[in-house]
Amino acid sequence: MNLLGLDQSELMELAVSLGEKPFRGKQLYQQIYARKILNVQQMTDLPLSLRARLSADYILETLQVEQRRASIDGTVKFLFRLQDGQFIETVHIPEERRDTLCISSQVGCDVGCTFCLTAHMGFKRNLKPGEIVGQVLHCILEGLVPESGFNIVFMGMGEPLYNYKNVMKAFRLLTDQQGMDLSHRKITLSTSGVVPVLRKMNAEPQLPNLAISLNATTDQVRNRVMPINRKWPLATLLQACRDFPLDARRRITFEYVLLAGETDSDHDAHRLAHLLKGIPSKVNLIPYNPNPGLPHRRPSDGRVERFREILAANHSLAAFVRRTRGDDISAACGQLAHLTNNGTSGLTTDN
Repeated sequence: MNLLGLDQSELMELAVSLGEKPFRGKQLYQQIYARKILNVQQMTDLPLSLRARLSADYILETLQVEQRRASIDGTVKFLFRLQDGQFIETVHIPEERRDTLCISSQVGCDVGCTFCLTAHMGFKRNLKPGEIVGQVLHCILEGLVPESGFNIVFMGMGEPLYNYKNVMKAFRLLTDQQGMDLSHRKITLSTSGVVPVLRKMNAEPQLPNLAISLNATTDQVRNRVMPINRKWPLATLLQACRDFPLDARRRITFEYVLLAGETDSDHDAHRLAHLLKGIPSKVNLIPYNPNPGLPHRRPSDGRVERFREILAANHSLAAFVRRTRGDDISAACGQLAHLTNNGTSGLTTDN
């Protein structure tokens, strides 16, 4: 068992099962998450006998780096090997005022978005809480990000709401003030629209920021590019967004991939504004990042700007164009995958 991913109560129970007082579990929790010590022998406030038991019977590690690639723009992409031999990718995006970690929640994905290369992996399995937190811890320990003050986005491989229990446990581990103590306001969960779980989130005592991957303004088009829409069409999804609890001054981010000739027309821009009417929102426009073998094209910069202007000038919507980062190492939005050149599980396409 990997100790990384266990919360404070679970580590207290573990300590008791090993014949120790519960407070030893609290100490272990603080060593792992607050002090970020991953070598049990260095936890000198624990008894030597307990350290020996833990070293013999448990592991404490983040993830094994199979490959580390750096983009010309400073973006870094990790290919991590998991204990069972599966692979995931994580991206570090440096910015002048902030850094962002784009982390994965599943190995592969079964949502089937036609513009996303991860969909071609299919679904392998859910990530465990420790595998989710491990992506963040690795980047902290490597010195890519400070111990606080950076952004985390669940926008890597997978649909986070299909792994809701483990994702929310990881979220609590990341934000616990007695542990890693990261701000929940700097963590964003992006979903393609799993409406029943989205409604379930309403009962959570603390929530990450919410981003909805919308990407079309009609059910006909969204059914085609995002098959999940056949289960929960636009009207159902947007009503769940209207019902979502938001603190004052917080908004839902709507991500919109612009596909040339498919989702980028003036009519789409006006329809998008109409769909979002009454929802505290902002729009992130994402010009499609081309992937080999996928049937879409990137719109021109002029078309992207025209779309943004319609939202901002005609409808007073906060609309931003997401700058492409890391596309030279296949680290841009929609490009994360672990595929061989013939599309089967194996080495990454960008080797």
